[in-house]
Amino acid sequence: MKYNRIIKKAIAIGEVIVGGNNPIVVQSMTNTDTRNVLATVQQINQLADAGCQLVRVAVPDIEAAQAIKAIQKKINIPLIADIHFDYRLAIEALLNGIDGLRINPGNIQEQDKVKLIVEKAKERLIPIRIGVNAGSLSQNIINEYNGINAQAIVASACEHIKLLEDLDFDLIKVSLKSSKIPIMLEAYEILNKKIIYPLHIGVTEAGLPGYGTIKSAVGIGALLAKGIGDTLRVSLTGDPVSEVEVGFQILKSLELYENGVEIIACPTCGRTEVNLALMAKQVEDALKFIKKPLRVAVMGCVVNGPGEAKEADYGIAGGNGKGIIFKKGEIVAILPEEMLVEKLILIIKEDLENGGY
Repeated sequence: MKYNRIIKKAIAIGEVIVGGNNPIVVQSMTNTDTRNVLATVQQINQLADAGCQLVRVAVPDIEAAQAIKAIQKKINIPLIADIHFDYRLAIEALLNGIDGLRINPGNIQEQDKVKLIVEKAKERLIPIRIGVNAGSLSQNIINEYNGINAQAIVASACEHIKLLEDLDFDLIKVSLKSSKIPIMLEAYEILNKKIIYPLHIGVTEAGLPGYGTIKSAVGIGALLAKGIGDTLRVSLTGDPVSEVEVGFQILKSLELYENGVEIIACPTCGRTEVNLALMAKQVEDALKFIKKPLRVAVMGCVVNGPGEAKEADYGIAGGNGKGIIFKKGEIVAILPEEMLVEKLILIIKEDLENGGY
């Protein structure tokens, strides 16, 4: 099945293009003190190594805004400044070479201050993401729409978009965040029909990696399946590198991202006679640095394993202390359980080194 991507206006954030027919971009946000340049650079580079394509930093004060200049010299992915309340921080970030801004015009309040930000961004062709959160709607919007709901979030976004459009600015990206998936989904579906601008999607404050991964997969996956979304962030409590990993896993599960290894493993049952969970983890760890798209199956039944995983490029099917290794559905080795993983990895690496599989 192919999803009918809804094409939006393409905008450039540094060298990364968001929107249009371009691949969906995975981004994250540092949790370091931005004023600590060394720690922030180290984390950004870790995120980049994990595949992160855009990274955002919090800018709570002028010192953090000024640190952007030093950070930019030591990283290789576009940097976005997250600004709240103080328009001067956005301007300082722009003067120090930021690639993109994330602002909530509603909490800056004064339109003349927003105008100053837009003028500086326009001079430098720097995009602005209008980030509307369910938790930061104006009281006027809440009163008008009888509470915090999808209609209120969309109305707030449209109000902010019009503010920027009236200033002849169209390098716009929009996000509508809520920790409640039904509200988030409805808001994006409504706004998607109203605007041409690319959409940044995600479930805000999703939580710890376990439940947060589930919430993010459900919310983000539901939008992507409808063709909605140009860039995404998985918001998890803890190491932001895990956000990037989960983001790509969501894209892979929908066949919207083809790089790297996809592990197919059966859930185990009473017929399983090998330590399948351990074997699957060993295979995953050994192959996680491979960028070429591969499907590798780790199955617990010699009888049904190859058939159930027939679309896999490589695989193991174990049973009764031994198992088979197969390649494109054909058996290439029969070995004791303790030798299966090592041999599988060897076969895959040799094939890749020889230019094919």
